[in-house]
Amino acid sequence: MIELLQQGGPIMAIIVLLSLVGTVIIIERLLFFRKIRVDEEKMISRLKSALEKGHFDEAVSICDNNPAPITNLMKVGIEHRNFSESEIKESIMNAANLEIPRLERYLPALGTVAHIAPLLGLLGTVTGNIEAFGVLGQFAAGGDPRALANGIAEALLTTAAGIVVAVPAIIFYNHLVSKVNHIIIRLENRVGELVLLLKGRSY
Repeated sequence: MIELLQQGGPIMAIIVLLSLVGTVIIIERLLFFRKIRVDEEKMISRLKSALEKGHFDEAVSICDNNPAPITNLMKVGIEHRNFSESEIKESIMNAANLEIPRLERYLPALGTVAHIAPLLGLLGTVTGNIEAFGVLGQFAAGGDPRALANGIAEALLTTAAGIVVAVPAIIFYNHLVSKVNHIIIRLENRVGELVLLLKGRSY
């Protein structure tokens, strides 16, 4: 690794840093989505059973013990159960809007890594070639062939490194964005169901 950094120059160090940032974001997001994954149908069935019995504290406890976007919305609805239907719906919609930033957290940074890495690789290619051609111009004056090899190595290594970092970053970025969009659409479709679940349950 140290040898690659030396051969690739300072741009290689930046690309490696970006790869570390991208890896950390990917792992954090995968763990986050795993943590909030729940069986929504089973969860709503449990909440419906508790609400029908008027056990609102139990329903809130279920939401607290199973943190997920759907349970967060349900908790807000339960807390506003004494309000009108339109107010309950508005409170749930506001809660849904607050869930979106949590779902999209760090994704813009991952997208930036995916776009910048190959550009930095290209920049390393340009600077490496400039160095190589500079050495070629010095050959007549007794230039060192090893300097030429270093310039060519920098040009090739940074390009390869930029692509290696960008490809998985793009794949995981698209996967995570698709997952977020799926969750958001599902939440939007659940709002009406949650309101109907709470309608007429205020005591």
